[in-house]
Amino acid sequence: MRCQFIHSMESIDAEQWNRVLGSDYPFLRHQFLSALEHSQCVGDTRGWHPHHLLVFDDDQLIALMPLYLKQHSYGEYVFDWSWAEAYQKHGLQYYPKLIAAIPFTPASGPRLCYTLNHPEEIHRLIHKVTAHLDSTCAERHYSGWHVLFPNTDNSALWQQTRAARRIACHFQWFNREYGSFDDFLATFSSRKRKNVRKERRRVVEQGLQVERLTGDAITAEHWQQFYRCYQMTYAKRSGHGGYLTPEFFACLQRDCRQQILLVIAKDGDTLVASALYFFDDTTLYGRYWGALKNYDGLHFEACYYQGIEFCIEQGLQRFDPGVQGEHKIMRGFEPVITESYHQLKDPEFFGAIQHFVEEEATMVKKYQAEARQALPFKSTSTD
Repeated sequence: MRCQFIHSMESIDAEQWNRVLGSDYPFLRHQFLSALEHSQCVGDTRGWHPHHLLVFDDDQLIALMPLYLKQHSYGEYVFDWSWAEAYQKHGLQYYPKLIAAIPFTPASGPRLCYTLNHPEEIHRLIHKVTAHLDSTCAERHYSGWHVLFPNTDNSALWQQTRAARRIACHFQWFNREYGSFDDFLATFSSRKRKNVRKERRRVVEQGLQVERLTGDAITAEHWQQFYRCYQMTYAKRSGHGGYLTPEFFACLQRDCRQQILLVIAKDGDTLVASALYFFDDTTLYGRYWGALKNYDGLHFEACYYQGIEFCIEQGLQRFDPGVQGEHKIMRGFEPVITESYHQLKDPEFFGAIQHFVEEEATMVKKYQAEARQALPFKSTSTD
């Protein structure tokens, strides 16, 4: 096996990359990662330097990893600022670091993709990859490597390594073969069910019209209006216009529109809010929300209830609405564990990090158990 870094998606054929990906997980497809590069959302000036890893057997591409060399920790959603501060206090450099992640996208998915089938070959692959990452960090003076939000299948691979496993609690919705939104609400206690219906009714009473658009039904004008909402909301919340550019969304419309759902809300003829989702064969991913003004309950309608209805209509199994937000619990989103894996070059700091994530995991699991008790269902027994 031979490992090779590439510094642009232009260095690898799209069909070849997507073949090894082997799924329609939207954020790792060649078109999505290329859109980030072409729109300059990632690159030398943004602190996200593409270092994607390819693994060859002779001349055959057999595996790949989405890797970036990072000069900061923005846009990752696995928070390690305190680790960087500890390094600095001891006169050490935490940056640059290598991360296997999708920029600005905390959605679990594959982080090492491969075409191998036999367990022995897969074990040899993960050993080869981690050895290459270790040697690269040592030779180039990177502090270490990190794998953010691997899905369950991928996590089994990283558990074979020496990397420290870190967990967090996110909230997701699961489709238990509901025939309609009312079927879903029927699983709620009476009071919680009334609260949701009241919330949805309030949106209608304000004169708002909410619509779901996919694929070619999303026009260039819709994208322009969405971006205005996105940018204004980011500015209010974070003091800047967001990580993503209009050019990025133009690339999505051109190359990724068949995996996009756009929810729009209108007040009369004026688009006043929108929410952008991605989807694959099994999962809906809520990503970006924006509004020009505040309306009671509209965020929950556009970002949660419309997504749930779409999943039920399309037969999708799961809805990942994004990170954080305890308000998701009372609306039927269940607490689930997400993972990340961390390997630091400095043995003393790595030992401290291992101890930290073990203590943190105890608190996360306690929080998950408490969140389960707050679910709105008649019975809180879940899968």
